[in-house]
Amino acid sequence: MHVSRRNFVKASAAIPFLPSLSYSRILGSNERLNVAFIGTGGMGTAHASNLANRISEENVAITHVCDVYNRRLMNAAKITGAAMTMEYKDILDNDDVDAIVISTPDHWHTKIAIEAMESGKDVYCEKPLSHTIEQAIECRDAVHRTGRTLQVGPQWTSNGRYWAAGDAIKADRIGKVSWSQASYCRNSRGGQFNWTIDEDAGPDQTKDQEGYVWWDRWLGHEWDLAPKIAWNADHFFRFRKYYAYNGGLATDLLYHKLAPFLRAIEGPDGAYPKRVVASGGTYLEKDERDIPDTFLMVADYPAEHSIVLASVMTNDEGLPTIIRGQHGTMFVDDGPKLVGQGTWEEEFKAKNEGKMEVILEQPDRRDHMGNFFDAIRNGDELACNVDLGCATMIGIKMAVEALRQDKVMHWDAESECVVASNESPSKILAGIPLPSFVS
Repeated sequence: MHVSRRNFVKASAAIPFLPSLSYSRILGSNERLNVAFIGTGGMGTAHASNLANRISEENVAITHVCDVYNRRLMNAAKITGAAMTMEYKDILDNDDVDAIVISTPDHWHTKIAIEAMESGKDVYCEKPLSHTIEQAIECRDAVHRTGRTLQVGPQWTSNGRYWAAGDAIKADRIGKVSWSQASYCRNSRGGQFNWTIDEDAGPDQTKDQEGYVWWDRWLGHEWDLAPKIAWNADHFFRFRKYYAYNGGLATDLLYHKLAPFLRAIEGPDGAYPKRVVASGGTYLEKDERDIPDTFLMVADYPAEHSIVLASVMTNDEGLPTIIRGQHGTMFVDDGPKLVGQGTWEEEFKAKNEGKMEVILEQPDRRDHMGNFFDAIRNGDELACNVDLGCATMIGIKMAVEALRQDKVMHWDAESECVVASNESPSKILAGIPLPSFVS
């Protein structure tokens, strides 16, 4: 049975949570961190391989790798030299593990993250934070309850250009921000998300065989994480094609765009939208998928600005990343570069060195994983903390549901839930000035 936020909080209240440090080793700022990886697919292996090449630099040890697919598990162990397990709880029960990296399919993110934090571990969770809005809120609350460090994985939040953008907005260098645009577009001969299928893989093997997949555990139907279905190789290897496990283009790609926008415009904790509308469909990829290949969302925020995001899988020419203010325009990909509005030349020059065009200096930033380690050791500010990750998830998921239900989605801040209205999405979209593809 799915645990609602209300029931989750109620149940949790009965558990005598100890201070977070009582669960694990007390680390000094120069002490080695023991890190384990749960999920060793594409991103998990990439993270593990990258970290394995900088063990000394980061003063870490990769102690365990975990996956439900033997081939991936064995490959990750070969790369890292770490111990193998298919049971993630073996890692959470190990007091010598300080931090975990979660790179499972989306529907598993929150369950593992919460259990890890409750066992005294810090967490790096790949984006998106969760599969549902309820899960995102549960994870947010768990971070604040346990006091653990949790970094969410949109790496562009660590990019210096967005920190420079945020500083410029805070200093009022482009005036009041009114609306912004970005996109994440792709095109592939093989069809998007049609990743390679290992023909010998599946659950009908012994657990010691390379092709063995622990299918029931991957689904997580025991905890209502996904529906119980018979083995389906397309679902396993190409899970991003199916709503049962993720939100498609929105949660995979546009999460990368919304998170740094919110950080720059709203601050390090982000903000929840007041209204979200979406459009799109499956225009080219006519296969088994139930996610769209074309997706547009518009999110309106209480501070009175709108964010337009698009993802297209049929053409890789996307929108330039632009933040528009009353006095000037910020071209984020170019510096960032600030360009004044002629109507407000005097006001813009007064805030920008007497010039109508300024290139911002980017701060020297640690990479996303390094920032996570610095936050654990030294309390450094996270590039994407759980509040920002939750705010991003809510905006993105509202857009997914807006398209699926063909409704306008509103956020009820008091009850922390989404309310679908009977407004016409097409009417709202028609009233919004859509961005040009030309910068």
